[in-house]
This record gives sequence, C-alpha cells and structure tokens, in this order.
Amino acid sequence: MRWNGARGRVLAAFAVVLAGVMAFHRGVPHAVGRVGSLLESFLPWMGVLIVALLICALVRRSAVALVAVLLPVGVWVHLFGGLLLPAGDAEARELVVVQHNVSDENRDPAATARALIAAGGDLVALEELVDPQLSVYENALAAAYPHHVVRGTVGLWSTYPLSGERVVDIKPPSIAEGWSRGVRAVVDSPYGDIAAYVAHLPSVRVGPGGLASGRRDESAELLGRAIAAESVDTVILLGDLNGTVEDRGLDPLTSRLNVAERGFAFSFPAALPLARIDQVMARSATVGHIRTLPATGSDHLPVAARVVLG
Repeated sequence: MRWNGARGRVLAAFAVVLAGVMAFHRGVPHAVGRVGSLLESFLPWMGVLIVALLICALVRRSAVALVAVLLPVGVWVHLFGGLLLPAGDAEARELVVVQHNVSDENRDPAATARALIAAGGDLVALEELVDPQLSVYENALAAAYPHHVVRGTVGLWSTYPLSGERVVDIKPPSIAEGWSRGVRAVVDSPYGDIAAYVAHLPSVRVGPGGLASGRRDESAELLGRAIAAESVDTVILLGDLNGTVEDRGLDPLTSRLNVAERGFAFSFPAALPLARIDQVMARSATVGHIRTLPATGSDHLPVAARVVLG
C-alpha cells in the first residue's frame, strides 16, 4: 500500500489542535472548574496521545497526518525534552535533599526512616508527621541527622546545624485553627546560610465540578509571599505541594523559584505514579536532577534532588 497524501486529514487536524493546546496551555480557561490546572497537572502525559497519533498515521499510511504529528512532537520536546537528559556529574557546591510525604497511615515508619537515610541526603523534609510515628522518625533519624525541627505536621532533618526555626503560616482562612503545615529554618551549610522551607499545601480533589484547588492556591500564595520576604539570599523549598510545576496554581512559587532541570520523578500515587506533586525548588541555586526513591509505607514516593548552590 502506498503512502497517501489525501487520507488522514482528521488525524492531522487533531495533531494540530493537540500541539496548540500544549503550546498555549496557559490560555485554557481556568475560571470554571479550574480546567487549566487540571490539564497542566497531566501535561507530560500528552506524549501518550502523540504516540497514539503517530501509530494511527503509520497504520493509515497518511503522509499529511505523519507530518502534522511532528508539530505536537516538537512542542512536547520543547516543554519536557530537557527532563530526559542525563543527570551529569556531581558539582563541588552541591547538596542532596530528600522530600517525602510519609503518610499519617504509614504502618512501618522505622523502615521508611531507614530508606530515607540510605538516600544519603544532606537535608530530609517530611510531611504528615503525627503521633506516635513522629517519635519513631526522631529516634531513627537522630544519628544520621543530629539537627531537626518539627512544627505542626512538617519537619526538617539536617546534617548541618539549624537556627531561626519558626512556623510559616500558610493556612487559608477557611481552614480551622490548629492546622500547621509550614516551617522555616536556616541551615548553616559549608557553602553559607540557606533558608530551608518545608511545606504541605492543602489537598486537591477532582470531581464533577472540575478541580477543587482553591485552598491549595491560597496556601501557595501565602507561601510565595513568605519566601519573597525571606532575608537569606539562598532558599530551598521542599514539600508536598499537591501540584505539578506546570500547574498555574503554583505560580506564586514557580515564578520566584527555580525548578528541577532533569528528571520527571512522578511521585504520586505510589502504586501508579502519574504526577510529581512532591517538589524541590530553590532561589539563588539550581535544582539539577530529581529522581524517585523506592516505595515506602506511604502513598507517595520519596524524591531526591541535587541542588547546586550559586
């Protein structure tokens, strides 16, 4: 069968539309159901649709469809191709940081702590710290991480001394008092002071009305303001932000901080990871390669990232 230049016009049209949606995803309406955020949460998975279109074009032997598929391929590579590049060699002024929502239903916190120690991080940020698991983490991590701070349900463990510990108020007005999911401390690293923030933004839900992310977005705005006001030049943010870096709901953070340059590190849900909502971001520093670590007793996978200080 010959390649046909006439057939496959519907496939070609779909490819052009897909390329346009990917390239101009910020233009997707957001007012109703936060559809824009929902799309952006799974934007990398548009690659699956591109592969499907490519297969259909090959099966149909449609030249016009095959050429049209090159448009979304080019957009996807522009958006995400850099994440596929290798990690590269370790840098001289580099910290390894680990981020993990350990889950308040974790049945084996001791094993989770051992897995985190094995990652060899300089900093470890944990969320969903509740009694009695908290004491298990404190005891298990103490030898490897002699310095730590916990406020509310979030904490930071460090191989380097900490100071200036305080709560970061990221509670949206509609959430009851007693909700505390933000902490800040200054890390006395060999490369100078680093303001480390650990945060756990409110959860989002997908329902008939779309993406319910209003509280998450409000919390991100409060956290962004706190980081903007931070007097220490170098900042590292670690946390379960309940959003991907493409999600416009995290703009108050991604507009101020660098995000990972290498690696997808899909971290949630642990059983079938579809998105990275566990993030490492930085100011006056570069977040290099980010990767997932083996599963623990949590519904999130831990992530580890290499942060190169400026």
